[in-house]
Amino acid sequence: MRERISEIRRRMRYVGKERIAEIGCIVIVNVTFFPLGEWVPQPTDWPVRNLRPMRYDLEHGEGARVWAECLERTSTYEVPSPQRSLLNEGGPRYGSAVVIRPRLGQGAFRVAVTDAYARACAVTGEHSLPALEAVHIKPFALEGPHNVNNGLLLRADLHRLFELGYVTVTADQCLEVSARLRADFNNGKTYYPLRGTPVALPNPERLRPDPALLQWHNESVFLG
Repeated sequence: MRERISEIRRRMRYVGKERIAEIGCIVIVNVTFFPLGEWVPQPTDWPVRNLRPMRYDLEHGEGARVWAECLERTSTYEVPSPQRSLLNEGGPRYGSAVVIRPRLGQGAFRVAVTDAYARACAVTGEHSLPALEAVHIKPFALEGPHNVNNGLLLRADLHRLFELGYVTVTADQCLEVSARLRADFNNGKTYYPLRGTPVALPNPERLRPDPALLQWHNESVFLG
């Protein structure tokens, strides 16, 4: 995709940021959809075939005409101000209730892993309990056991990166950070200094991460 975007930008002589990995996104809230019979005619000078970017001045010409017709149609609609809320005022605040299947033993797993790691993140040593999460090395959903030796206690952000494969724990019990973190997000400066950090291991030894499970994560999840 990046190669295609780069080629398109070269053809159109795009002048902008060098990094082609950045793709813009606009979030539109409180959208008003007109019924088919109230659609605003497109600008009269819009080409039949057009792959070029088009811009219109909302104060002059066809841009002003389209904008004025949109405002005229919306005058009969109750359109909430985006500054007030991302939700329609007075509308529902929650969707329909859903049924979930709780993971049996999850609470006990969290307590056991938290105690085994002396209530500290295995990588950073962070002790603030609200920021700590018990991690399955092999996910429970993939038949990973609810055992402490299939667990790590990590800070919440490291937990997320571990699940997504951007960090792992190597066979010699050190943190490894994937180069994909920089490649995918053009960032990672907070995490690369942690590369090679020895992981604090529980005592007794039987509670330490199972080497076979670490190998599974290295080979099946980590984005090496």
